[in-house]
Amino acid sequence: MNYSLVKAGFFGLLFLLQVTYSYAQSSLFTPEITSRLAALPIHCIHQEFPNKTGHSSDAPEDHRLLPSELHPSFYGCLDWHSSVHGHWMLVKLLKLYPQLPEKDQIIQILNTSFDPAKIKIEADYFTKYKTTRSFERTYGWAWLLKLDEELYTWGTPQAKQWHQNLQPLTQTILKLWTDFLPKQTYPNRTGVHPNTAFGLVFALDWARTTKNTSFEQAVIAKAKNFYLTNEKTPAYLEPDGADFLSPSLEIADLMRRVLPQDEFVKWLNAFYDKRSIENIVKMPVVSDRTDMQIVHLDGLSLSRAWCMKGIAKNLPAKHKYKQLFEHTAETFLSTALPNVTSGNYGGDHWLASFAVYAIFAN
Repeated sequence: MNYSLVKAGFFGLLFLLQVTYSYAQSSLFTPEITSRLAALPIHCIHQEFPNKTGHSSDAPEDHRLLPSELHPSFYGCLDWHSSVHGHWMLVKLLKLYPQLPEKDQIIQILNTSFDPAKIKIEADYFTKYKTTRSFERTYGWAWLLKLDEELYTWGTPQAKQWHQNLQPLTQTILKLWTDFLPKQTYPNRTGVHPNTAFGLVFALDWARTTKNTSFEQAVIAKAKNFYLTNEKTPAYLEPDGADFLSPSLEIADLMRRVLPQDEFVKWLNAFYDKRSIENIVKMPVVSDRTDMQIVHLDGLSLSRAWCMKGIAKNLPAKHKYKQLFEHTAETFLSTALPNVTSGNYGGDHWLASFAVYAIFAN
């Protein structure tokens, strides 16, 4: 594949997304657009370097292992979690367009990544070393469950086999998270990977989809424990300089899943004040897309959009935030989509996944 041509055509593609975007009904997500988006994870899933492993070594010999030796399924796209949600994106797109021109490439990638021997090494990694039980906690864990959920809801024989092959890793993550929840005394309210609310959103979605009621109830209990009495959140201080998640909106996106509508409305009214609302509807400023941390702010626009879409759907028609959140979500998406690729790997290795999730989130 000529990746330079992919990049050259991408701005035109994203202009089409701007023009046709209407809360992203799948009928508007054309095969052509799907192909262009798929090119990004297809390119990076087997690109081993540059690489940020996040590995803590027990001994000198551990330090000398290549990323592909540590993580034979999810070593590309710079880091483990980006590789996982790149795989999620390919699964999502292939589900939408089974006859995608890149179908054979995607199937080959998924067959390779979901090889049972490789998945076993991935699962064993979390218990093989002294310090790896907390590896990718909870952002990478969340995306792994989202990948598992996407496969679980895809009824083809091939998807069922991939889902079955993934189970050693899925069950390892589930056990780690189940063990961790009772010990997590305080939530992480950052706007980057360790954010607790983001992780619990994906965990809850997975639990409900797979009908794992015990995990579902544990997640709900922890969400209420952490956030039910929160009031006047200081969202007027958002964002930090490298945020790709909104700490306040992630909490609200979780609580709209946890509470009945009338209770959620009361909670939301107490959670935000005027100053915070006025701040979170402002478009994040991205001063340098070649900077791997600053470019996170493009992702913030996309994650704010998916949170606001979901929150708005759970508000009654006359609520003061409903139309504001709907309009702001559309503005954030239409403004951010042209920046999904800047031609710099710092954004190209992950932003397309955020774009696809934002478009189809509900």
